[in-house]
Amino acid sequence: MAYGLYSHIQSNRQRSVVLLIGLFLLVYLMTFAGALVAEVVLGGDARLDFLINAAVRRTLYSLPWVTIGTIVWILIAYKFHQSMIDAITGGQEVTRQDEPHLYNLLENLCISRGITMPKLKVMESDALNAFATGLNEKQYSITVTTGLLARLDDPEVEAVLGHELTHIRNGDVRLLIIAVIIAGVISFFAEIVFRGLFQGGFNWRGSRRGGDSDRGKGGAMVAVLIALALIAIAWLLSIVIRFALSRQREFLADAGSVELTKNPDAMISALRKIEGRGELEGSTSAVMEMCVDNPRSGFADLFSTHPSVDSRVEALVKFAGGHDPGPIALPEPQHADGDETLDQSASSGPFDHAGTSPSETPRPGTPESGAPESRAPKPFLPPEPPIRLGSDPSAPRVPGPWDSKR
Repeated sequence: MAYGLYSHIQSNRQRSVVLLIGLFLLVYLMTFAGALVAEVVLGGDARLDFLINAAVRRTLYSLPWVTIGTIVWILIAYKFHQSMIDAITGGQEVTRQDEPHLYNLLENLCISRGITMPKLKVMESDALNAFATGLNEKQYSITVTTGLLARLDDPEVEAVLGHELTHIRNGDVRLLIIAVIIAGVISFFAEIVFRGLFQGGFNWRGSRRGGDSDRGKGGAMVAVLIALALIAIAWLLSIVIRFALSRQREFLADAGSVELTKNPDAMISALRKIEGRGELEGSTSAVMEMCVDNPRSGFADLFSTHPSVDSRVEALVKFAGGHDPGPIALPEPQHADGDETLDQSASSGPFDHAGTSPSETPRPGTPESGAPESRAPKPFLPPEPPIRLGSDPSAPRVPGPWDSKR
């Protein structure tokens, strides 16, 4: 188990370097395809060998600028990828003062294994899901939904946090972010080439340039087909890279969570509750690939980024000694009426009454569902004090627990 885990971590580091090198190779391939299209659109029809040689010259001339542009793209993604993800999901960072209970759960897990504490974020969503992001220790963060916090108990939330911490520790998060960056770069370059091709109007009878009397003709159509084939290959490779990230990472993250929490049943019940309820509306496929469970599956699960929940539960039962309760039915989440107002001065969060489902018992210190928000209940006091100074001693007194002492 340990050997497999550390081998997986080392393999992820090596694959991260290979992916970055592959990114530049794919960009150069796209640059050649774009140069080939430019020769046809701007220079007109010519022999195929002439067009290819001219495209090679254009590509070599463009390499320094393309390399600089790719590096700038990587730097921007490195610096601002978390802000982009937060803009999509609406995740908000929380502190110990905002969510002390949730924060303590994550902090205890980090302390138990000497892991640097990542940032903790919460996003408003009825979906039951969580994901980790970041490229280094200063950027790592874990985002959980309010729906997950409201409908999972503490051991289950702790198991989900342990799952995401294992993804960070294993390097899965960094590898997936790099793969997403590659896909973004390739899509950007492909769009530029297609725009140049179609907006150029296929004007293959352009004016011939002086000194190019040996251009000939008849190769434009073949050159365009070659360019389109190269673009398709580059795009498919970027997709394959994302799906080639072994789905075994989810099994290892589940096992890592059990190692941290020593509670396989909590991980199993968390997966059963999350199953089929993790769709983050408005989120891109790249974000869904980072989640605990991705309900979006490809053709016959061939392109699924996550193994099925059944297979993950089966592995936990077999190797961790957990117990499978089977599919768990949960009541539909209920929202407060729009005309009900809450006290804005009091701090609230996913662990407070606003995130409590009707089927759950309110947490200590929070009002019950439907009751107006208030402070902790006051201790018992009689309607009147037992003794009124300056009053008539013969007047009847209010009975109370002090009577026996008088």
